[in-house]
Amino acid sequence: MRTLTLAILQTAPVPQDLEATWQKFEQQATNARSLFPHVNLIVAPELLLTAPDRLLASDPDYEARSAAPIPSPLTERIGALARELDVWLVPGSLNEIGEDGLVYNTAIAVSPEGDIVARYRKLFPWAPYETSQPGSEFVAFDIEGIGRVGLAICYDGSFPEVARQLAWLGAEVMIQPTLTSTRDREMEIVMSRANAFANQIFVVNVNASDPVGVGNSVIADPDGTIMQIAGSGEEVLIGVLDLDRVTQARELGTLGLNRPWELLASHAGAIQFPMFGGARIHPPHWTPDGADSSSSPNESTIEPLRASG
Repeated sequence: MRTLTLAILQTAPVPQDLEATWQKFEQQATNARSLFPHVNLIVAPELLLTAPDRLLASDPDYEARSAAPIPSPLTERIGALARELDVWLVPGSLNEIGEDGLVYNTAIAVSPEGDIVARYRKLFPWAPYETSQPGSEFVAFDIEGIGRVGLAICYDGSFPEVARQLAWLGAEVMIQPTLTSTRDREMEIVMSRANAFANQIFVVNVNASDPVGVGNSVIADPDGTIMQIAGSGEEVLIGVLDLDRVTQARELGTLGLNRPWELLASHAGAIQFPMFGGARIHPPHWTPDGADSSSSPNESTIEPLRASG
């Protein structure tokens, strides 16, 4: 059994105070690891460590206060904490100053050795309200001996292409740090379940607690069923994910019935997708004769439609 055990910290920042927010997160992560020593991975809400204020509060120096390159002194602290606790960390997301001088909303995954093994820039900022730049790449990473994890952030979950591409890259779990303070949280929960069912993966959507967010963090399983859902206040969810459930669901069907992923894979290369310019989408290892190739499992291909005659 390949088990990934998560501590999901549904918490809130100390608004406009970076140091106090870090101290709070560090203490909560340390306490979670102490109370639940079987935890492999600790996750936190979107932008937690940037210390945002409530939605309608005035916070004019927010980006100037919190934005930094990656790596930075903050990511060094995160790495040191991961080493100290001997655990994987996805500490929400950060305001990253890119090489181009622009600000991106970026999630990182840090190994128990303190290394940044994955960096994902949010593809779909919540326009027109968010001003960060969109990223351009899908990101998944491996936890050795356990499985493959994909990264998404908040509003990305409203675009089915994100979860689909992460699953296509081999992700069995989608970690989705979120900062939602509005009444559309129910829609996000629906999408978490839909993305889990459609791709037969686990979806872990961790939201900020009140007063900065509305909570209701969820874990959805490969059947699209909610395993756990939090309330609105600060709490920790311990999710024990049996990643062999992904294999089971894909081979035997969700609820023993539906096999959408198997059907999608069997049609790969056969269907033209007009919304992608008529491309034909192939899974990793696909070759024109249908045999496995030696390509990386982190790659899939989109073959443009070519005119005939």
